[in-house]
Amino acid sequence: MRVLLTTWGSRGDVEPLAGLAVELRELGAEARVCAPPDEEFAALLARVGVPLVPLGPSVRSVVAGAKPPTAKDAFRLAPELVAARFETLTAAAEGCDALLATGLMPAGARDVAEKLGIRYVLACFHTLGLPSRHFPPGRRPGTPSPEGETDNRVLWEQDAQRVNALYGEALNSHRAAIGLPPVDNVRDHVLTGRPWLAADPTLCPSQGMTDLDLVQTGAWILPDDRPLPEELEAFLDAGESPVYVGFGSMAAHAPEDIARVTTEASRAQGRRVLLARGWANLAPIDDSDDCFVIGEVNQQALFRRVAAVVHHGGAGTTTTAALAGAPQVVVPRIADQPYWARRVAELGIGAAHEGLTPTFDSLSASLTTALTPETRARARAVAGTIRTDGARVAAKLLLDAASQESPPVSV
Repeated sequence: MRVLLTTWGSRGDVEPLAGLAVELRELGAEARVCAPPDEEFAALLARVGVPLVPLGPSVRSVVAGAKPPTAKDAFRLAPELVAARFETLTAAAEGCDALLATGLMPAGARDVAEKLGIRYVLACFHTLGLPSRHFPPGRRPGTPSPEGETDNRVLWEQDAQRVNALYGEALNSHRAAIGLPPVDNVRDHVLTGRPWLAADPTLCPSQGMTDLDLVQTGAWILPDDRPLPEELEAFLDAGESPVYVGFGSMAAHAPEDIARVTTEASRAQGRRVLLARGWANLAPIDDSDDCFVIGEVNQQALFRRVAAVVHHGGAGTTTTAALAGAPQVVVPRIADQPYWARRVAELGIGAAHEGLTPTFDSLSASLTTALTPETRARARAVAGTIRTDGARVAAKLLLDAASQESPPVSV
């Protein structure tokens, strides 16, 4: 059995596919991943022996400029990714039995599967992009909804129109070139009627949250047994547990002055600081020995040894910190991050920072909440509820679906 997994997005979109690929391999299947050609993604997949097929431009080249990408950038990128998927996935999926897609609106993936006559599954890491009567759609480049519109059904219809404006012309042009009829609603075509949710049920309860027939597998966690670097171990052993600060792939989206503000707020709490450099290139504000800077490390091991995790609220970081029992301070910036911030606060395992621009006072208030014994105890209790078998559940479902005769375009 051969399976192709594809995404275009940040590390939080790539690492879960690596976890799923490893589980598929354990079950006897051959899995490869089509993902952006960023060096860190290639290294991640190489570390677990999963082949990478480069797809589209690197994510860093798109998001790591001096300013965040604009709507104009999005309208340029969308057709480029559609073309890349038709070209790259058609070759990579040859001889495969299933194609699973996730990440930034993977328009083109279902169409390749349709042409090849193989199974197609759309997976997501949260529910916010799924049509719902309970909440409005998130922001998307294109014509905004009229001010004052509150009917969620209308707002989701308008969201579908924005997706069509971004992807429709390119998608239908490529479909026509391979003899497929046009689609009227790109978003619903990509999602199918039965998407998979690769998120933990405790952190992301989904019952009744969408009008679609959602299959929740649990988060796809890639086990990490790498030792921490010796210098980091020495820093951790030299004093009380530090506050970790990292904003992953946020680059230009990271809050201005976040390293200074967090360092000063942590010191005021009597805590040392661990800065994760990340795409925002966080750096120490002085040469004091109470601050240590790290690159890419085993977060699963590290988060068990910190006092709190200050981060942007990506699905992967939130899940890793929750599983480690580490209190969190979430400073959300874009997309699904405000949801994870709210959820952390609702569960009592940390604090959701209010506002986009942290100050010494605002971050101090959030850290005060996160560093209480009550929050630490609650975080440890919730850690025991986080499932670690999501990738295995999804791998079995995918292989079962792929083995059935006369495959539909979704499962």
